Amino acid sequence: MTPVLRATVFDLDDTLIDSGGAWSRVCAAFAIRHGHRWRAQDEAALHGNGGWAQYVADLCGGAVSGAQVVESCTAAMVAECAAGRVRALPGAVKLVLEAGRHGPVGVATASPRRFVLTVLDALSLTPGLDAVVCGEDVVRVKPAPDPYLRAAAELGVPPFRCLAVEDSPNGIRSAAAAGMTVLALPRGGMRLPDGVLHLPAAQAGSAAEAAPLLRRLLAPAREKAGPASATSGYGHT
Repeated sequence: MTPVLRATVFDLDDTLIDSGGAWSRVCAAFAIRHGHRWRAQDEAALHGNGGWAQYVADLCGGAVSGAQVVESCTAAMVAECAAGRVRALPGAVKLVLEAGRHGPVGVATASPRRFVLTVLDALSLTPGLDAVVCGEDVVRVKPAPDPYLRAAAELGVPPFRCLAVEDSPNGIRSAAAAGMTVLALPRGGMRLPDGVLHLPAAQAGSAAEAAPLLRRLLAPAREKAGPASATSGYGHT
Protein backbone atom coordinates (compact mmCIF):
# COMPACT_ATOMS: atom_id res chain seq x y z
CA MET A 1 0.00 0.00 0.00
CA THR A 2 1.29 3.45 -0.89
CA PRO A 3 1.95 5.43 2.31
CA VAL A 4 0.14 8.69 3.02
CA LEU A 5 2.78 11.40 2.76
CA ARG A 6 2.82 14.11 5.44
CA ALA A 7 5.94 16.21 4.75
CA THR A 8 8.28 17.31 1.96
CA VAL A 9 12.07 17.61 1.96
CA PHE A 10 13.75 19.50 -0.88
CA ASP A 11 17.29 19.37 -2.13
CA LEU A 12 18.60 22.88 -2.79
CA ASP A 13 21.27 23.25 -5.48
CA ASP A 14 19.90 22.68 -9.00
CA THR A 15 16.58 21.57 -7.52
CA LEU A 16 15.35 24.91 -6.17
CA ILE A 17 18.15 27.27 -7.19
CA ASP A 18 20.27 27.67 -10.31
CA SER A 19 23.59 27.37 -8.50
CA GLY A 20 25.50 24.52 -10.11
CA GLY A 21 27.30 26.83 -12.51
CA ALA A 22 28.25 29.24 -9.72
CA TRP A 23 29.62 26.41 -7.54
CA SER A 24 31.66 25.18 -10.50
CA ARG A 25 33.07 28.67 -11.09
CA VAL A 26 34.13 29.26 -7.51
CA CYS A 27 35.54 25.75 -7.06
CA ALA A 28 37.42 26.02 -10.36
CA ALA A 29 38.89 29.39 -9.34
CA PHE A 30 40.00 27.94 -6.01
CA ALA A 31 41.63 24.91 -7.64
CA ILE A 32 43.36 27.02 -10.27
CA ARG A 33 44.81 29.28 -7.56
CA HIS A 34 46.33 26.15 -6.05
CA GLY A 35 47.87 24.81 -9.24
CA HIS A 36 45.18 22.50 -10.61
CA ARG A 37 43.99 22.82 -14.20
CA TRP A 38 40.19 22.55 -13.99
CA ARG A 39 38.67 19.94 -16.33
CA ALA A 40 35.22 19.11 -17.63
CA GLN A 41 35.21 15.94 -15.53
CA ASP A 42 35.82 18.01 -12.41
CA GLU A 43 32.69 20.04 -13.07
CA ALA A 44 30.69 16.86 -13.67
CA ALA A 45 32.06 15.33 -10.46
CA LEU A 46 30.66 18.18 -8.36
CA HIS A 47 27.04 17.46 -9.33
CA GLY A 48 25.29 15.90 -6.36
CA ASN A 49 28.62 15.25 -4.64
CA GLY A 50 28.22 15.58 -0.89
CA GLY A 51 31.99 15.30 -0.53
CA TRP A 52 32.62 18.22 -2.90
CA ALA A 53 35.01 20.09 -0.60
CA GLN A 54 37.32 17.14 -0.09
CA TYR A 55 37.19 16.44 -3.82
CA VAL A 56 38.44 19.97 -4.56
CA ALA A 57 41.05 19.73 -1.79
CA ASP A 58 42.36 16.49 -3.30
CA LEU A 59 42.71 18.18 -6.67
CA CYS A 60 45.06 20.64 -5.00
CA GLY A 61 47.53 17.90 -4.13
CA GLY A 62 47.19 18.11 -0.35
CA ALA A 63 48.10 21.79 -0.22
CA VAL A 64 44.79 22.68 1.42
CA SER A 65 42.18 21.01 3.63
CA GLY A 66 38.53 20.41 2.94
CA ALA A 67 37.73 22.96 5.64
CA GLN A 68 39.74 25.60 3.77
CA VAL A 69 37.85 24.79 0.58
CA VAL A 70 34.53 25.19 2.38
CA GLU A 71 35.51 28.51 3.96
CA SER A 72 36.83 30.07 0.74
CA CYS A 73 34.20 28.75 -1.65
CA THR A 74 31.33 29.55 0.72
CA ALA A 75 32.48 33.16 0.97
CA ALA A 76 32.65 33.31 -2.83
CA MET A 77 29.14 31.84 -3.15
CA VAL A 78 27.73 34.34 -0.66
CA ALA A 79 29.24 37.04 -2.89
CA GLU A 80 27.59 35.42 -5.91
CA CYS A 81 24.25 35.65 -4.10
CA ALA A 82 24.84 39.30 -3.22
CA ALA A 83 25.60 40.01 -6.89
CA GLY A 84 22.31 38.40 -7.94
CA ARG A 85 23.96 35.52 -9.78
CA VAL A 86 22.20 32.77 -7.78
CA ARG A 87 18.48 32.72 -8.53
CA ALA A 88 15.53 30.46 -7.91
CA LEU A 89 14.75 28.09 -10.75
CA PRO A 90 11.43 28.82 -12.52
CA GLY A 91 8.53 27.58 -10.42
CA ALA A 92 10.71 26.55 -7.47
CA VAL A 93 9.41 29.01 -4.89
CA LYS A 94 5.80 28.22 -5.82
CA LEU A 95 6.61 24.51 -5.50
CA VAL A 96 7.90 24.98 -1.95
CA LEU A 97 4.86 27.05 -1.03
CA GLU A 98 2.58 24.37 -2.50
CA ALA A 99 4.31 21.70 -0.42
CA GLY A 100 3.78 23.84 2.66
CA ARG A 101 0.03 23.70 2.11
CA HIS A 102 0.16 19.93 2.65
CA GLY A 103 2.46 19.66 5.67
CA PRO A 104 5.85 20.60 7.10
CA VAL A 105 8.70 21.34 4.71
CA GLY A 106 12.46 20.92 5.04
CA VAL A 107 15.67 21.22 3.05
CA ALA A 108 18.48 18.66 2.94
CA THR A 109 21.60 19.83 1.14
CA ALA A 110 25.36 19.29 1.04
CA SER A 111 25.96 23.03 0.84
CA PRO A 112 27.39 24.93 3.85
CA ARG A 113 24.93 26.54 6.25
CA ARG A 114 26.20 30.10 5.72
CA PHE A 115 25.42 29.89 1.99
CA VAL A 116 22.17 27.98 2.50
CA LEU A 117 20.72 30.49 4.95
CA THR A 118 21.82 33.39 2.75
CA VAL A 119 20.03 32.08 -0.32
CA LEU A 120 16.92 30.92 1.57
CA ASP A 121 16.61 34.35 3.18
CA ALA A 122 17.05 36.02 -0.22
CA LEU A 123 14.16 33.94 -1.58
CA SER A 124 12.02 34.63 1.52
CA LEU A 125 11.68 30.87 2.10
CA THR A 126 13.18 30.63 5.58
CA PRO A 127 9.97 31.38 7.56
CA GLY A 128 8.15 28.50 5.86
CA LEU A 129 10.79 25.85 6.55
CA ASP A 130 10.61 23.53 9.55
CA ALA A 131 14.03 21.90 9.07
CA VAL A 132 17.25 22.86 7.28
CA VAL A 133 19.95 20.18 7.13
CA CYS A 134 23.29 21.35 5.71
CA GLY A 135 26.58 19.76 4.80
CA GLU A 136 28.14 20.21 8.23
CA ASP A 137 25.17 18.61 10.01
CA VAL A 138 25.92 14.98 9.07
CA VAL A 139 28.98 12.76 8.98
CA ARG A 140 27.88 10.69 6.00
CA VAL A 141 26.73 12.78 3.05
CA LYS A 142 24.60 11.88 0.03
CA PRO A 143 24.25 9.18 -1.36
CA ALA A 144 24.13 7.93 2.25
CA PRO A 145 20.63 8.37 3.74
CA ASP A 146 21.81 10.48 6.69
CA PRO A 147 20.80 13.96 5.42
CA TYR A 148 17.25 12.83 4.72
CA LEU A 149 16.99 10.82 7.92
CA ARG A 150 18.04 13.86 9.92
CA ALA A 151 15.57 16.09 8.06
CA ALA A 152 12.73 13.66 8.81
CA ALA A 153 13.74 13.55 12.48
CA GLU A 154 13.75 17.36 12.68
CA LEU A 155 10.34 17.49 10.99
CA GLY A 156 9.00 14.87 13.39
CA VAL A 157 7.68 12.76 10.51
CA PRO A 158 8.76 9.16 9.76
CA PRO A 159 10.86 9.00 6.57
CA PHE A 160 8.37 6.70 4.84
CA ARG A 161 5.77 9.46 5.17
CA CYS A 162 8.04 12.06 3.55
CA LEU A 163 8.34 13.14 -0.07
CA ALA A 164 11.85 14.06 -1.24
CA VAL A 165 12.37 16.35 -4.25
CA GLU A 166 15.77 15.83 -5.87
CA ASP A 167 17.69 16.51 -9.07
CA SER A 168 20.84 14.36 -8.82
CA PRO A 169 21.38 10.59 -8.91
CA ASN A 170 23.24 10.70 -5.58
CA GLY A 171 20.46 12.72 -3.98
CA ILE A 172 17.83 10.32 -5.29
CA ARG A 173 19.82 7.39 -3.91
CA SER A 174 20.08 9.14 -0.54
CA ALA A 175 16.37 9.86 -0.24
CA ALA A 176 15.37 6.39 -1.42
CA ALA A 177 17.79 4.77 1.03
CA ALA A 178 16.15 6.80 3.80
CA GLY A 179 12.81 5.27 2.83
CA MET A 180 11.28 8.39 1.30
CA THR A 181 9.11 8.64 -1.79
CA VAL A 182 11.08 10.56 -4.42
CA LEU A 183 9.98 13.14 -6.98
CA ALA A 184 12.89 13.53 -9.40
CA LEU A 185 13.68 16.79 -11.21
CA PRO A 186 16.78 15.92 -13.28
CA ARG A 187 18.53 19.12 -14.28
CA GLY A 188 18.73 20.12 -17.92
CA GLY A 189 16.82 17.12 -19.18
CA MET A 190 19.49 14.74 -17.88
CA ARG A 191 18.57 11.06 -18.22
CA LEU A 192 18.86 9.27 -14.91
CA PRO A 193 21.32 6.35 -14.87
CA ASP A 194 19.87 2.87 -15.21
CA GLY A 195 20.66 2.07 -11.59
CA VAL A 196 18.62 5.07 -10.42
CA LEU A 197 15.85 5.16 -13.01
CA HIS A 198 13.55 2.88 -11.00
CA LEU A 199 13.86 4.76 -7.70
CA PRO A 200 11.63 7.85 -8.18
CA ALA A 201 7.87 7.54 -7.82
CA ALA A 202 7.50 10.36 -10.35
CA GLN A 203 9.64 12.61 -12.51
CA ALA A 204 9.21 16.08 -13.97
CA GLY A 205 11.35 18.08 -16.34
CA SER A 206 11.54 21.09 -14.01
CA ALA A 207 10.20 22.62 -10.83
CA ALA A 208 7.72 24.58 -12.94
CA GLU A 209 6.23 21.31 -14.24
CA ALA A 210 6.30 19.49 -10.91
CA ALA A 211 3.41 21.10 -8.98
CA PRO A 212 0.66 18.74 -10.23
CA LEU A 213 2.83 15.72 -9.43
CA LEU A 214 3.65 17.04 -5.99
CA ARG A 215 -0.03 17.63 -5.24
CA ARG A 216 -0.91 14.16 -6.48
CA LEU A 217 1.71 12.54 -4.26
CA LEU A 218 0.87 14.60 -1.17
CA ALA A 219 -2.91 14.65 -1.54
CA PRO A 220 -3.90 11.74 -3.81
CA ALA A 221 -7.51 11.64 -2.62
CA ARG A 222 -8.06 15.20 -3.83
CA GLU A 223 -6.42 14.75 -7.21
CA LYS A 224 -7.99 13.24 -10.27
CA ALA A 225 -6.30 10.16 -11.66
CA GLY A 226 -3.66 10.99 -14.23
CA PRO A 227 -0.22 10.04 -15.54
CA ALA A 228 2.47 9.49 -12.91
CA SER A 229 4.96 11.80 -14.55
CA ALA A 230 5.16 14.87 -16.71
CA THR A 231 7.80 13.12 -18.81
CA SER A 232 7.59 9.41 -18.00
CA GLY A 233 6.09 7.24 -15.30
CA TYR A 234 7.65 5.19 -12.56
CA GLY A 235 6.14 2.79 -10.09
CA HIS A 236 6.89 2.70 -6.39
CA THR A 237 9.68 0.38 -5.40
